[in-house]
Amino acid sequence: MSTDLPVLLAAVSILSALHLAFQARRVGWSRMKHKIMPPAVTGPPEFERTFRAHQNSVESYSIFLVVLWISGIFFSEVLAALGGLLYIVAREMYFTGYINESKKRLKGFYLVLCALLFLTVMATIGIIQSFLDKYLRRL
Repeated sequence: MSTDLPVLLAAVSILSALHLAFQARRVGWSRMKHKIMPPAVTGPPEFERTFRAHQNSVESYSIFLVVLWISGIFFSEVLAALGGLLYIVAREMYFTGYINESKKRLKGFYLVLCALLFLTVMATIGIIQSFLDKYLRRL
């Protein structure tokens, strides 16, 4: 096995997938608590906030994975993994805050945006540097 494998990116990806699955389980627990059978997505405010918090996490997950891997491959695996861990912590802050009261999600929301911005900037810089090295250095 090669030592060049992106082990940190893979570990953060698995951790983030487990975290998303745990959030889904929490939606299930909320369904049982409030006796809401699928496919219904309406009910008491606590259930609706739990469901919506999870949906928001699902909606941004693909963006997170793309910028995580691109920033890790093209810029720095260690910094990307740290940004990924920050994203997971921020997502949990967002999720638990949203369940309690929708206004309490904002701290986690802003931290999620910071993590995504950090990863996106690294990905962009890494792509530009790689492009310049590959295509313009030959001239």
